[in-house]
Amino acid sequence: MTLEELGWNEEFAFEFSPYLEKKWEPARLIRDNKITYGALLGDGRELEVVMSGKVYHDAETDAELPAVGDWVALEVGGENKEHVIRARLPRQTCLSRKMSGRSTEEQVIASNVQIVVVVTDAGPDFNLRRMERYFAIIGRSRAKAVVLINKADLFSEEENQAAAESIRMQNPSAEVHITTLRKKSSLKALKSYLRTGVSMTFIGSSGTGKSSVINHLLGGEYQWTDEVNEITGKGRHTTTARELMVLRQGGIIIDNPGIREVHMWTDESTLRDQFSDIEELAGKCRFDDCRHGPHAGCAIRDAVSEGKLALSRLEGFFKLEEEIAKLRLSREKRQMTVDRRDRRDLRIKSRNYEAKRNRYSEE
Repeated sequence: MTLEELGWNEEFAFEFSPYLEKKWEPARLIRDNKITYGALLGDGRELEVVMSGKVYHDAETDAELPAVGDWVALEVGGENKEHVIRARLPRQTCLSRKMSGRSTEEQVIASNVQIVVVVTDAGPDFNLRRMERYFAIIGRSRAKAVVLINKADLFSEEENQAAAESIRMQNPSAEVHITTLRKKSSLKALKSYLRTGVSMTFIGSSGTGKSSVINHLLGGEYQWTDEVNEITGKGRHTTTARELMVLRQGGIIIDNPGIREVHMWTDESTLRDQFSDIEELAGKCRFDDCRHGPHAGCAIRDAVSEGKLALSRLEGFFKLEEEIAKLRLSREKRQMTVDRRDRRDLRIKSRNYEAKRNRYSEE
């Protein structure tokens, strides 16, 4: 195994150059064990490593901590000594979402991946509004979007083709493939993306067959899979943690647990790119401050009335726009709270310092 087979390139080499004189080694994180990490070195060694205190304290948010797919500078310990992550290299791509619940924190799904594969089906899992969310976070990550309409043998050809065409119309830049493990030749297109050093991650709902597809690409039952109800498409997903796997024939796969909800972590710029058709229509509205309501002169509403724009797509755009605005506001409020706390702590430290200096002066 070589560093290049793990995804190493000239940009990473440049970022790593300051650490060469320290005798640290480049390694890629393949597993997050919560307390420790699994790391793979260019000579094929897999080590259990820990994070240094400096790396932990320098991270302003959890998203800046090392994650699966990251390249790190590793101090390899000797006998009976820990192997320590001394630095994390800047990410070239980063697929992330907002953490579940009321949190305004970013959750990293996978870093340094070139291709994100969304696995869905033409039946119970098919949902264009959810696909919009997937495409939004993929767009922000700067990775390429690929979609599998999987389990094609469970649905008619018309249903599979209709689902594929709907996604192509929604995102013309995404590459869509109809696949089934019953016809393994349908997965040849997916294999074509996997080349030496290319990293691919899979996302999608539980029960869409992600683990089975990955097992096929790996050439064996690397992951245990549960039975899935062929009528409802439901079943217990068997991936419980993120893991990076290097394929013998070339390419890298990062698997992820099934995603129940796609919480947005993106910005207005990415949203505009994702809904460029709506942005183009908005530029044709009669008034610059048009709020796209039911009044004359709104090009967007006219397009909906004329059947040129699906109302569901417009509603999806409004919902994502509102969600992103709320996220931005929550992050701003959180930052204000942090800033106030820091200023308060600084004032307390300053008062304590003055009091201590006065005591010394009196003595």
